[in-house]
Amino acid sequence: MINVDFNRDHILKIMDAMVKKTMQMDLRWDWPCGVAYYGVSTAIGATGREDYLNLLRARIDEYMGLGLPPHNVNACAMGHCLITLYEETQDEKYLAAAQEKLNYLCNDALRFADKVLQHTVSSKNDFPEQAWADTLFMAALFMLRMGVIQKDEKLIYDALNQYYWHIEYLQDAATGLWYHGYNHLHRNHMSGFFWARANAWAAYTMSVVGRTLPEAYLYPQFMDVNCSLRDQLSALKDLQTENGLWRTVLVDEESYEELSASAGIAAAMLASGNPLHTTYVQKALKGILANITEDGRLLNVSGGTAIMRDLEGYRQISRKWVQGWGQGLGLAFLAELLNDKGGVVI
Repeated sequence: MINVDFNRDHILKIMDAMVKKTMQMDLRWDWPCGVAYYGVSTAIGATGREDYLNLLRARIDEYMGLGLPPHNVNACAMGHCLITLYEETQDEKYLAAAQEKLNYLCNDALRFADKVLQHTVSSKNDFPEQAWADTLFMAALFMLRMGVIQKDEKLIYDALNQYYWHIEYLQDAATGLWYHGYNHLHRNHMSGFFWARANAWAAYTMSVVGRTLPEAYLYPQFMDVNCSLRDQLSALKDLQTENGLWRTVLVDEESYEELSASAGIAAAMLASGNPLHTTYVQKALKGILANITEDGRLLNVSGGTAIMRDLEGYRQISRKWVQGWGQGLGLAFLAELLNDKGGVVI
């Protein structure tokens, strides 16, 4: 268990500002919105605030009334808040909307090799036979949550299969760090950089598998998830900057400190519950809070990032704007701080 020193009332005040700012953003029904509203959902879980639930419910009802766009793998991130709304309200329409996304993932989404979900951000064949770490957050964790709700062992194993193969394709065995993506057609990692937000997607989603899946230790593939996370966090702690943050290219001293990745990595450390990470989380807390404005914006969040051709491409991604994924991962970190439940360690 990690025991971090913080002022609870201060964190609740910051969370309140972040939730309200997030819900003021005109985000489309897509993955940035999905991550943002996942963060709001964690705030609901951590505080029980009915006003947060009402804000989220009103917005999702508005989207559904306007009509939803075609499915793609990344946009299935919207399924997370649908699950939360169903669990909180027992309104079947949210579960039905989540089921539509699940049906797409199970029956229509592009896959390759051992039934691995291909990274897509539209209804087109965006990145042929490519696996990106994003998919673990946007789709695999969503599938796992739905499998647990429906007590569907086949679906649970499909979700765990996504974790298993993304670990195989993206984690560097020598360092424990994760590459941004993998091209199965060429059997390479393309430009081959350890991008920080990819590591955050992987670390955070792996850190919550144990508490999402009852008796996770009975599933052989959970052991791979657990060991992958252990090795990854062990490597990441040594790459933390003096400001308590992580650089957008983790091993590049000239890359800027990036806050969505920093929040996601620190949230993973909290959720995994290893007491050896206490000092790193404490340091990250200071760095993250220093980058949240009074009106609830998480600063220094890099824009949407493809697998860039070279190192300079990653260094030049803008961090000027407030982003849905930054808000979502920032809220997830604050929620983990308030919950401080630790995780499953085998």
